[in-house]
Amino acid sequence: MKKQIYDEKNGLSYTLYGDYYLPDLELNEEEPTYGKYGIMRKQFLKEHRSARYQYLVLTGKLTEHLNQVDKEAKEKVEMLVEQMAEQWGVTEELKLQDQMEWVRRMNNILEIAEEIIEGKLLYV
Repeated sequence: MKKQIYDEKNGLSYTLYGDYYLPDLELNEEEPTYGKYGIMRKQFLKEHRSARYQYLVLTGKLTEHLNQVDKEAKEKVEMLVEQMAEQWGVTEELKLQDQMEWVRRMNNILEIAEEIIEGKLLYV
């Protein structure tokens, strides 16, 4: 029996230990820095895309993927909030005149922006 083999189907190398071939796995050194959106993406992958989730875990790319998704989602939400606030007339003047109205509008804008991003980035 060969000491090491490579499976082209899944892209993993295996080493013979006793009677069994075990995958050669490496721990990903990247620190998990993802937040809310990364956690949501991870949960979605576990529940609805288990094959993709297992692939990312086995190749050690899960943390990198979740960090990237979280970063992109935050950037896009920020950009959408700025654009929508400008379009809807939520300005600093409104903030000075009626703070509660400004907060209400900004919360609505944030909620809409997050829904858009979740549908287009996290749940695909």
